[in-house]
Amino acid sequence: MSTSRMARTFDSTSREFDLAAPLVWGPAGQSLVFALKLAAGESVLDVCAGTGASALPAAAAVGPDGLVHAVDLADDLLELGRVKATALALRNVDFVCADATTWEAPSTVRSGYDALASSYGIFFLPDMDASFARLVRLVRPGGRVGVTVWRKGAFEEFSRAYYEVIARHSPDTEHTGPRSRTGYADNPIRRIETSDLLAAWLEAQGCGSVEVTELSNHVPATADFVWNFVLGSGMRGALAGLDDAERGVVRDELLELLTARGVDSIDATTLVATGVRVS
Repeated sequence: MSTSRMARTFDSTSREFDLAAPLVWGPAGQSLVFALKLAAGESVLDVCAGTGASALPAAAAVGPDGLVHAVDLADDLLELGRVKATALALRNVDFVCADATTWEAPSTVRSGYDALASSYGIFFLPDMDASFARLVRLVRPGGRVGVTVWRKGAFEEFSRAYYEVIARHSPDTEHTGPRSRTGYADNPIRRIETSDLLAAWLEAQGCGSVEVTELSNHVPATADFVWNFVLGSGMRGALAGLDDAERGVVRDELLELLTARGVDSIDATTLVATGVRVS
């Protein structure tokens, strides 16, 4: 998926993306910030920042003398983050619409960022390895690096049901997200979806002292959450070409299928990994 198309996709998800935040993005973002052990006065680069699930708690952690650059391609998501930052009186976070793969630290960050954070974002980077290794080099030697990714098995039962329904209405639709119906075997997330794989991958990108913890999260499969997650994630792309009435049918059939299979909660278990940039 091109960067421009990805930006359009996630801009279109902004409302529902944020509605899912309290149950999914928020807990993971807060856990990532705790794991990074941020201190007052530090500088943080948050990539694939969305509406600020990790950038906002990072800004609170580093305090008024610190700074957070929250970078994303989807400006509609970033605008929601700006609104939240204003409501929280956080003046030390800058939500920037930019391509993380070409981002350079501004002159205000003299010797490199103290920390790099990316929550559920690295598997969307083009050439995940090279792109992330470059981002790690924007961190000062000894600075911290942290990511969250879906653990193996997360969302699989839910995704299987969703794409079964999609196939009835849009059989040729392709999707390149982390739990796609097509191309999952080749998706970069397959290389980082267990604790051991993720730790080894971070070490290969220039990190040492890697620690990985598992954040267990089973979200009740209510009708509102199910559809907000579909519309607020990369899964929305599979609905392209369907009109409102057809989408309504997909929603109803998905809920019926989940009920028939006894799926009353959705596994959103996440791996939270941190490391230290080696010189």
